[in-house]
Formats: sequence, C-alpha cells, structure tokens
Amino acid sequence: MTAGTRAASGPAAQGEAGTASAEGVSRMLPLLAPALTAWAVALVLLGLPAVVGTATALGCGGAALTWAAVSLYRARRLPRPPRDDDRRGAWAGSSRRVVIGMLACASATAAVVTFKVHAVTAGPVAQLAARGATVTADVVITDDPRVRPHRGGVIRRDSAVVEARLELLISATPAAGNDGAGTDAGNGLSVRVPVVLFGSGPGWADLLPSQRVRVKGRLGPADPGELTAAVLLVRGPPQPIRGPSALQTAAGALRAGLRQASDVLPPDQRGLLPGLVVGDVSRMDDQLRQDFTTAGLSHLTAVSGANLALVAGAALALARLAGLSLPLRALVAIVAMVGFAVVARPSPSVLRALLMGVVAAVALGTGRPKDGVAILSATVLGLIMFDPGLAREYGFALSVCATGGILVLAPRWRDRLARRMPALVAEALAVSAAAQAAVTPVLVLMSSRLDLVAIPANLLAAPAVAPATVLGFAAAVVAPMSMGVAQVLVHPAGWAVGWIIVVAERAAAMPLATVPWPTGAVGLALLAVSAAVAWVLLRRQGPRRVVVALAGGAVFAVVTLRPLAGPWPPPGWLMVACDVGQGDALAVSAGPGRAVVIDTGAEPGPVDRCLRDLGVRQVPLVVLTHPHLDHVGGVEGVMRGRAVGAVLVSPGRVPEQESARVSWRLRTARLPEWVMPPGTRWRFGGAELTVLAPVPGAVRDGPGEGAIANNGSVVLLVRWFAGTGTLIGSALLAGDMETEAQADLLRVGVPQVDVLKVPHHGSGRQDPRFLAATGARAALISVGAVNDYGHPAPLTVNRLTRLGMRVYRTDLSGDIAVTGHGGRLGIVGRRR
Repeated sequence: MTAGTRAASGPAAQGEAGTASAEGVSRMLPLLAPALTAWAVALVLLGLPAVVGTATALGCGGAALTWAAVSLYRARRLPRPPRDDDRRGAWAGSSRRVVIGMLACASATAAVVTFKVHAVTAGPVAQLAARGATVTADVVITDDPRVRPHRGGVIRRDSAVVEARLELLISATPAAGNDGAGTDAGNGLSVRVPVVLFGSGPGWADLLPSQRVRVKGRLGPADPGELTAAVLLVRGPPQPIRGPSALQTAAGALRAGLRQASDVLPPDQRGLLPGLVVGDVSRMDDQLRQDFTTAGLSHLTAVSGANLALVAGAALALARLAGLSLPLRALVAIVAMVGFAVVARPSPSVLRALLMGVVAAVALGTGRPKDGVAILSATVLGLIMFDPGLAREYGFALSVCATGGILVLAPRWRDRLARRMPALVAEALAVSAAAQAAVTPVLVLMSSRLDLVAIPANLLAAPAVAPATVLGFAAAVVAPMSMGVAQVLVHPAGWAVGWIIVVAERAAAMPLATVPWPTGAVGLALLAVSAAVAWVLLRRQGPRRVVVALAGGAVFAVVTLRPLAGPWPPPGWLMVACDVGQGDALAVSAGPGRAVVIDTGAEPGPVDRCLRDLGVRQVPLVVLTHPHLDHVGGVEGVMRGRAVGAVLVSPGRVPEQESARVSWRLRTARLPEWVMPPGTRWRFGGAELTVLAPVPGAVRDGPGEGAIANNGSVVLLVRWFAGTGTLIGSALLAGDMETEAQADLLRVGVPQVDVLKVPHHGSGRQDPRFLAATGARAALISVGAVNDYGHPAPLTVNRLTRLGMRVYRTDLSGDIAVTGHGGRLGIVGRRR
C-alpha cells in the first residue's frame, strides 16, 4: 500500500465519503418524495371518512395549482437572477417542483382513496352487513384460499379465509331483531365490491383465482380502514358456477406440478421448495416457519423481487446464449417475469417487483440509462394509486424498504467494505446489511423484536437461493409435460433447500437470536437513537475498536455463561414431556444422544425442535400409542436427521385413514412396524420399558370412534435404574386411554409409580379409582394452550390435586423434564 493510498483511506477520505453519501441521499430524496407522500396520504385517509379524503384532495390540488401558477408567473415576469445566484435559483426552482409534485400526488391519492372508500362503505352490501343479513351471492375468487388444516378440537373441519369479489346478490334476509327494511333490496342485484369469506369444511382448498362460486352465509362489517365492503361467514361448501380462467388454470397446474414433483424430497424440503419458488407454503410445517422468522429468512418464502430477478437473469442468460439482439433479450425477460408473476400470484411484493422489472427491461432494450431509485419511486406511486390498500400491508412495506435499502445504502457500504475485504464478500455483506437495516423499523412495528442473527443467516443462505429458485421454477414449467424430468430437476433444488433449512435451524437455535424491543413510536424512537449513537461511535477508529471489543465480550459471555444460568436439558434428565401444543410427545433417555420417543405430536416441527434441544441423534424405538393425528402427525420430525430403529404401534387400526397413512410412511422409510402384547420389555441404558396395555380381549368400546381409538392406546411402564441396579423411580405413560380401558387395566392390576402421564390430555373421562391406584406423586399433562376441547378438565385437575399429586402442564411450563439426582426424582419446567 502506497502512502497516497493510505492517505486516501484516512479521516479526510472518510469525510469525503460521508459528504458524498449525504449528497447522494439528498439527490435521491426528491425522487422518493412523491411516492412517500402518496403512501402517507393513503395510510392516513384509509381510516377516515370519505369526506375527509374529498377535502384533502381539493385542498392539495388547489395548493398545487396555485403554487404552479405563481411559479410560472414569477418565471415569466421577474428578471433573470445574476450569475452568482444561478445555483441558488436552480435549487429553489427544483424545490418548488418537488413540493408541487408532492401536493399533486397527495391530491390524486386522496381522490382515489375517497372513491374507493365510498364504494365499499356506501353500497347495499355494506348496509346489509351492518344489519347482519343472511345472503345468497355469487362471488369471484381473487386470491388463493388460505386454508388452516384441522388440528384437533370440537369443530373437526378445515377452516379457510378467501379474498373474493361479490358480483351478484341473489337474496338477502335481515338478521332477527331488525325492522326488515330493505329485505328485498339485494334480490338479483349486480354489485362489484371486495369481500372476505370465512368458510370451513371441504371444497375450499381447490378453488383458484378468477373462479366464480355461489355461497350462502351471514354478512358482517369489515374492519375499519380496510378496503373491504364486508366479511361473509359462509355456511356449507362453495358451489362452483364457473371455472377459473385459462391463465389461472395453467398457473394452478404449474403450482400443483411443482408440489407433486417435490414429493420425492424429504418432508422439510418438500414443504419449503414450493414456498421458496412460488410462495406456496401450504405444506411447510409450523416449526420451520418459526425458525425462518427467528433467523430473519422469512422473506425467502414471500416471493418478491429477488425471486423474479433470478428468473429474469436466467432468461437473459439463455437469450444471450441464443444470440438474440438486445431488444429481443428484453422481451424474453419480460415474458419470463410475467409468467413467473402469474404462477406466483400477484402479491404486493410481486406486483412491485414486476413493475420495476418491466421498466428496467424496457430501459435495457432501448439502451437508456436506468435509475433504480426513480424506478422504485414510480412503481410505489403507481401501485398506491392502483390499490391504496397496499399502504397498510406489512409485506408491501417490507418489500419496498428492502429494495430501497439495497439501492440507497448498499453501494456506499460496499465501496467502504471493499477496501478491507474481497469485492464479492463486500457486495454480499453490504446487500444483506442494507436490506436488514432498512426493514428493521418495520419489523419492530410488526413483532416488537430485533433479529440479531438475520445478517449472518442471510449471508450463509444466499448462495443456495439462486439454484433452488431457478431449478424449482424450471421443474414447475416442465412438470405438466414430463413429471420424470421435473423430479430430476427437483433433486438438486432439494439439496440447495436443505442447506437453507440447516442455516435456519442453526441460526434460530443460537442464544439471543432475537431480542425483545419496544413497539410503536417508543420503539422507533429508541431505534433511531441507537442507530445515531452507533453511527457516531463507529465513525472513528478508536471508539470503533472499543465497541467491537465490548460486542465480542458480550457475545462470548452469552455463549459461555448462559448455559451456566439455565441449561437445557437439565443434568440427569430421564424423560421429557415435549411442548408440542395439543398432543403428546415424550422422550425417554436411552443414553448419551439417544432417546425412546413415545408419540410425536400433530406436526413434525415441534417434536423435532424438542429432540434437537435434547441433543438426540438416535432413536432406537418409537412408540405410537394410537393413530390419532395429535399423536402420530409429527413422525416425520422424529426421523429428520436421526437414525430410527423400529416403531411400535397400537393393534387397533381406528381411525383407518390415519393408521394407513402412518403405515405407508413407515414402509417408505423402511422402518419395521411392530405390534407387541402386554409383558413385552425392553432395556435402553438405564431405562426399562414394559408394555401394559391394550389388554387382549378387553372391551374397548366408548362413545364414538375417538373413544375406541383412545381405549386402544399402548400403555407403558417406565422404570429407571442407577448403575448399581438400584431403582430410581418409575412412570406410567397412559396414552389417551379413557374410563373403559382404565377399568380393564384396573382388573389386571395398575402398578404404583412416581409419575403419571395423565391420559387424554387431562380430559374429564377419567376413572377416579385408576388415578388413585397409580399412587403417583406428580402428574404430567401434555396439552395445548389453545384448544377447544376444554382440556384439561377442571374436574380432573381437582381430582389429581386431592390425591396428593402435583400437576405439571406443558401449556403452562413448556417442556417438562423428569430428572434423577442422588436416587431421587425431580421435575423441571422450561418456559419457552
């Protein structure tokens, strides 16, 4: 390094860079001002009456016209300023144009918002919704249904939320208690207003945008500030009237083809790949979603400009290899982007990215220079004018802020970092840091936390995003023609997706991956102050070294001292009742890194997280007590990255569909499926497991199919021994057995134990004689914090308490560990 180079990187150069950066930002502000003004006006006016919007439109429009007229008059009448004032006059003229543009955009946005607010609040649909009328109507689906699968409860049906456009009111009946005025006003009335449908049961998941269906239900008022005329609580399944358009049918076929091709991948990759490529997260398990959110990677499943840019880049590369001219290359890129947007559905981020991409491609084809900030500003302005409701969409805000951060901050940060590291590394670090810095204020408003691992997680995941997206999209296009070729393309895409999953899981498991932060104005103000302090400290070399040293010490302290403060799993753990929500999943220690798993919860993610936290890498035996979803639905999570020996199942095959699904999955994984009689015994490390039930030939009847399956539960006696062979303690794991099976076991003999895993999540169907016969001192209840069964039943909890048992519940304590120290048992809860 020469002396000149060293001088150039000193304080003077830093000052020049700071000045250049400030000047760059000041040049960009006029470009962004109209779009930001329109955004702010829409954000405010959406929650106000239409009359306020009318006044705003007239006031801002009049001010813009007046100012423009005065400026024009002054330009024509006043003499030209002296040469020394040229620069000042040019600045003043530019400022006036910016202000006039802001007022004009404010006026136009206010007019659009006023029109749309009046359309959804003053029509017959809004009036009928205010009276709670029951209607029969034809609606056109405008977005993919968001279906929430049934996870247990009294209402045993999937639920769905669907955005639609109500086009025909066939009949309307006011709710009881209304005066009946306007009862027939909706009969055969043609309308065109947006509504939100809430339905349940079959028939919703297969609906596609542009499809026309007939529904019947009760109207209700929409939330204030939403550009929705009403919500419709639908009764019964939708009745198709007209199929989707050819374009949407083709898009649906491509998405379905990608899902089908992904079936050859492991479950976690199978769920993530469609989400990464086209935003289809219908098969992504909840734990993986939580890991992505914690690691700051959730934007990867919200299809946006990055996905679209990858597809456009691949199309441009192919067009260049084909020797096409520059205009034809631009046309190929536009066609690829439009096709991708159709397949991925036009979400706010996709619309923004598509418009930006089309404008950039046109500029490429015509050879005109491109200005990313101007394109972004024009795109935001156009989208707000087209759909003012986007102003209140967090997804839209995240997309715009991330793009703005990359355009405004990343180039300067890249240039500064390139002085100290390779250019490629500097580019990647600058882009990730700039995007994360720009979206952090929005994330604080959304979730009241800061994601500290987001930047390193994004850096590690970034190399795998491009191959996964391009190969996955290629598989979606090829699947309707050749599923075999699509599956070949999916395999390397799965490898890339697998790496992203590993990054998300490891990042989410790090100490202080996220930290709580105040929300609202207080949180934003504290964030601004923190950013300003950090900027002041990091500008100079001396304070910067002190900050880096303190930060490194804090990280070291967190990583090394946190385990001393509250380790998990606790030393000497024997069994853990995993917090998997409404369901059962228990892990019995079988030695270092090994555990026997009894039941798996309803989903793969929670049980996988629990076993991962316990350090379990081998599972010599899995016991599925009975084939109910909340006990067997997470079996994939147990097999995720672990060696599994065999699986013990209940001899009962009810319900048949779930039992067959489990058997098929075990055969696919080449795992032996065992049915063992009472008296069968295993020894794993210091734990001995003995099968007690179901008793052969016993009556396992009950009120309904659910009780029959519950009474067929595999019941285990677990005893723990010290190295000398001394008995430490015991537990009875009773599955979901109910009063009938409990009476059968009483006749055979109930062993006395220290710990009872209370049957059926503490339901009210418990035999008091059975509970007393166990002689347990502690009762574990695995139950979800939110369930509509009423579990655990207060009567059951009171009975357990009166019997002298101390009750532990996963909905209150999180994971619950049974430990052994000095020949005595202890119980430790872990509140997550």
